[in-house]
Amino acid sequence: MAELKLELLNEVKAADFEALVEGVRQHNFAQMGEERSQPLAALARDVSGQLLGGVAGRTIYRQFLIDVLWVADSHRGRGLARQLMALAENQARQRGCLAAQVDTLAFQAPDFYQKLGFEIVGKVEGVAQSPDRYFLLKHYQ
Repeated sequence: MAELKLELLNEVKAADFEALVEGVRQHNFAQMGEERSQPLAALARDVSGQLLGGVAGRTIYRQFLIDVLWVADSHRGRGLARQLMALAENQARQRGCLAAQVDTLAFQAPDFYQKLGFEIVGKVEGVAQSPDRYFLLKHYQ
């Protein structure tokens, strides 16, 4: 076996990161067939173009994987996050998704997602000086 050189980095070069992603992608293709993720976002802007909120993620293997949901403080409590989620989830269903996944911290939005029909399927708790993390899933039926 060839000698290995291990590296510990505080920043990863874009080319190295892309090579890692491509390696995982090729493994996934061998297991699930070739499918590439498609970005999906629903955004809200004011008349001047200022971003007020949005949800962004990707669809792959018949699932909507939510990366981020955010609404500006000035527009919270008005139903904007619910509208954005509905828009994004409708598009995910049109793409053939059967479920959506998201993770969130205890002080962020686990209750919000549960009100939208997501169920807690996992929780990481008990890490000192770190908030609990929730993993949520919603089946589309």
